[in-house]
Amino acid sequence: MSADFAFLSDNRFMKQAAVPGAEPRPYGLAGIAWDGCVTNRPGARFGPRAIRQSSQMLCDGVHPFFNTTPEGLLADFGDLPLPNTNLEAMRAAMQPLIAPLIASHHMCWLGGDHSITLPLLRAYKAHYGQPLAVLHFDAHCDTWEDHFGEPSGHGTWVYEAIQEGLVIKEGFVQFGIRSAGLQEARDYVREQGGLIFDARGLRGLESPSQLSGVLQAVRERMASLGHPPVYLSLDIDCLDPAFAPGTGTPEPGGMSTNQVFSLLEELAGLNFVGMDCVEVAPAYDHAELTSYAAAQFVWTYLCGRIAGRK
Repeated sequence: MSADFAFLSDNRFMKQAAVPGAEPRPYGLAGIAWDGCVTNRPGARFGPRAIRQSSQMLCDGVHPFFNTTPEGLLADFGDLPLPNTNLEAMRAAMQPLIAPLIASHHMCWLGGDHSITLPLLRAYKAHYGQPLAVLHFDAHCDTWEDHFGEPSGHGTWVYEAIQEGLVIKEGFVQFGIRSAGLQEARDYVREQGGLIFDARGLRGLESPSQLSGVLQAVRERMASLGHPPVYLSLDIDCLDPAFAPGTGTPEPGGMSTNQVFSLLEELAGLNFVGMDCVEVAPAYDHAELTSYAAAQFVWTYLCGRIAGRK
C-alpha cells in the first residue's frame, strides 16, 4: 500500500518549494505527522498542514525584528512518509529519512506529538558526535518514566533523552512548566543540573527587560558549557489556551505569545542546530490562533538563524 496517507500535507511553508533550483537553500523544513502517543485528544498529525497553511499569511516574510526572510533560503520537504500505527516502527523508519536532511540543512520539524523529539535527538547526537543542550518550551515536564504503562510516549522523551545521554543535563532548560504531576517528575530536570523557569515564575515577565534575569541565566549557562549545539523543542501547549486552544493537552495559566517571542528573539544568538514545533491539533483550534502562533514561532526561529548567519 502507498505511504501517501490522506493526512499528509501537500502545501509548503511560506510556499517555499522543496526543489532548491540553482541557488543552495541552507534551511529545511519537514513535517512528522504522527500523533499515536497522545495522552488525551488526538489530532496533532494534522499540525504540519495547519502550520503550513497559516504560514502563507506571512506574505513577503520579512521579520520586523531581524529584518530578514527565509524566502529563497528555505526548502520544504513535505511530510515524511512514516508508519502511523506503531511508535517503534515509526521511529525506526524516521532515522534513514532524517539523517540526510540534518546533514545537508539546518532543519525545522513540524509535529506531530512530542514523542517525535526523542528520535530527532538521537539523530542529532549521531550527527554531531556529542550530546546537545536543549531549550524546551512546554506546559508539561515530559519526565515521566512510562506513558500510562507503556515504555515511551509524548510525556517520557525528556527522561529518556537524559537516560540515553542524548542531551547535556546541565544544558537542559525548561520554560512554562505548570501541569499536574508528581514533584519528582516536575523537579527532575533541576535535580539533574538543568534549569526550570516554570509558568508561575514567568508571570508578568514579557518584554526583554522584564525577562533579563532569565535571559542572562540561560546565556551564562550555555557559556559555562562552552557554547554547545542547542536544540529547540517548542510544544505549543507552553502557551495559555487563550493563545493556543488547538492542542491535545491544554493547561490554563500558561505563557503568552509575547513571552515566547521575546525569548526566541533575545536568545537567537545561541548555537542552535535545529528545532521542532509540536502538539498543534487544529481540530480544537479557534480562528486558527494556535497554528498562526506556531507558524510565526518557526518563522521567528528561522529569521534569527539567518540574521546571525549574515
